[in-house]
Amino acid sequence: MKELQRRPVPAISAELAQFHPVIQRIYASRGIESSTQLARGAAQLLPFTLLKGMTAAVALLMDALQQQQHVVIVGDFDADGATSTATLLTGLKSLGFKHVEYLVPNRFEYGYGLSVEMAEIAVAQGAQLIVTVDNGISALDGIALAKKMGVKVLVTDHHLPGNELPDADAIVNPNQPGCDFPSKQLAGVGVAFYLLLALRAELRIQGYFTEAQPEPNLAELLDLVALGTVADVVPLDTNNRILVHQGLQRIRSGKARPGIQALIDVANRKAEKLTAQDFGFALAPRLNAAGRLDDMGLGISCLLAPDLPRARLYAAELDSLNVERREIEQGMQQEALAYLQRLSFASEELPDVLCLYQSDWHQGVIGILAGRIKEQYHRPVLVFAQGDEGELKGSARSIPGLHIRDLLDEVSTQYPGLIKKFGGHAMAAGLTIAQERFETFKLALNFVAKKYLTPELLTAVLYTDGDLSTDCLSVPFAQLLQQAGPWGQAFPEPVFEGEFIIRQQRLLADKHLKLMLECSDGNLVDAIWFNADNKAWPDANVKKIRMAYQLDINDYREQQSVQLLVRLIEKIG
Repeated sequence: MKELQRRPVPAISAELAQFHPVIQRIYASRGIESSTQLARGAAQLLPFTLLKGMTAAVALLMDALQQQQHVVIVGDFDADGATSTATLLTGLKSLGFKHVEYLVPNRFEYGYGLSVEMAEIAVAQGAQLIVTVDNGISALDGIALAKKMGVKVLVTDHHLPGNELPDADAIVNPNQPGCDFPSKQLAGVGVAFYLLLALRAELRIQGYFTEAQPEPNLAELLDLVALGTVADVVPLDTNNRILVHQGLQRIRSGKARPGIQALIDVANRKAEKLTAQDFGFALAPRLNAAGRLDDMGLGISCLLAPDLPRARLYAAELDSLNVERREIEQGMQQEALAYLQRLSFASEELPDVLCLYQSDWHQGVIGILAGRIKEQYHRPVLVFAQGDEGELKGSARSIPGLHIRDLLDEVSTQYPGLIKKFGGHAMAAGLTIAQERFETFKLALNFVAKKYLTPELLTAVLYTDGDLSTDCLSVPFAQLLQQAGPWGQAFPEPVFEGEFIIRQQRLLADKHLKLMLECSDGNLVDAIWFNADNKAWPDANVKKIRMAYQLDINDYREQQSVQLLVRLIEKIG
C-alpha cells in the first residue's frame, strides 16, 4: 500500500503571481522559480552550439551532401529509436540528401544498436556514412568494424557512455564527457532534431538554399520529436517541455503527419485534444509493439507514410500487435506475481531487488513486465528471458533514488565477467548474462544494492498537491491544469487528495470502479478507478473515503464534465 504524502511547497516566487493560486503552488513544488523555466516557444530552445561534437558532425554531413554519399541511418527498436530514425531520414531528404536509407535491428536476431552484424549489413549495402540515432555510444565493436571497412561513422545518442568511447568520426551526445549542453535529458529523437538544426544553419550560411532547393521548415518534425521524447520517459525539463509543447501544438492544429494521425485515430483519441499523457499511454505502446513482437520497420513505415490511407493500414497492424502484446504480458504478469506471492509467503519479506526468469517468457515484453512488478512491489526489478544460446537477456526498471545503470556498473566492476554487456539510464537498463550464472548474478546484485536501498527508498509514496477546493472541481479549472503542462517524467501531473461520501459505486467490465461522490459542499462529482481491486470493491459497507485523484475532463456525446481519476482510496467510514 502506498503512503500519501503532500509535496513540500517552498516559498512561491513573485514571478508566479500571474497564475491561479493552485497553479502557483504546483509550479513551486516542482522547482519552478521564474517564468523563464516555463518557456514554451521554439525560440527559447537551448542552442545547438552547446552540444559537443556538433561542428565535426555537421562537417561530416556537409561532405556527404556535397558528394551525395550513401547514408545509412542505424536506429533502435523502441519508440524513441523509431521517431529518431523517421526524424533524421525525413530531415536529411528535405535538405537535399538523395541516397538515404535506414536499418533497425530486429531485437531477436541482432540485439541492440550498431552491433558488428548491423555494421556488416550497412557496409554490404554500400554505406559511405553511417549515422546512429538513439544508440552508438557503446557500439565499440560495430564502429571499429565499419571504420576498418573505410566507412565513416557519426554517433548521435543520449545514453550514458561507458569507460571507453567508440572510435567514431563524430559523437553528439549531451551525456558524453566534456559536453556543456545544460539539458542532459534530451531523448535520442531530440539529439537527431538538434543535428538537423545545426546542419540547416550551416547550409544557410553557405548560401545553399535556392528556389530549386528551398529551406525546409524543420518545425514540421516536432510531432515526431514530441512523441519520441514522451515515449522514452526522459525527464521533462524546460527544454524537453518546449519540444513536447511545440509538437502537441502542431498536432492539435491539424498539422500531424499521416502516420501520427493514424495512430491517434486507431487509439480513439482526438488530435485537437491530445495531451502528453496520450503520447505515453496510447500512441507509444502501439508503436513499441512492433519492436517488441515483430520488427520496428513496421512502426517506422507508419511514421514515414506519405498519406493517411497507407498510414492507417500500418496503424491497424500496430494496433493488432499491441493487443497481442497485452495478452502475452498479462500471462507473464500472472505467472510472475504468483511466484512472488509464494516467495513472500515463504520468506516473510521480499529481496531488495527482484530478479525473475522463466524460459518461455517473451523477450520483447520483459521491460513492460519489469515496470508492472516494480509498480506493485516498489522494488527495483530485473526480468530475464531466453536470449542467444546460453545467454539471458534482461530488462531492468528502478525506483526513485537508485540509479540502475550505475548499480549494474558497480556489479560489473566488483564481479568481472558476470555481466556480459549492459547499458541504460537511471530508471531503466538492459543487460546480458550467461544463463548458468543467473543465481550468482542475483546474489551479487542484491549484495551490492543493499548499501543503497534504505527502508525509506523501499517505501512506496504517492505524492499529492494537497486538497482542492470544490470550486476547482470544474471543467474550466481542469482545462487550466492541462494548459499548465505538458506534464510528464520529473514534472508530474498534479495529484490532489480529499474526503468524499460515496453515493453510488459499481464495477464496469468487471474491473473498473465507477463512483458518484458527494463533496463537502454537497455537490456530486463522478470518479473512476481503472483496474481497481475487484476483490475489495465495490464495498457497500464503506460510505466515506479519503482519496488521491487527478482531475480529468470526460467528453461524452459532445458534452464535457469533470471526472476524478482515482489513484488511491483509503476507507475511513
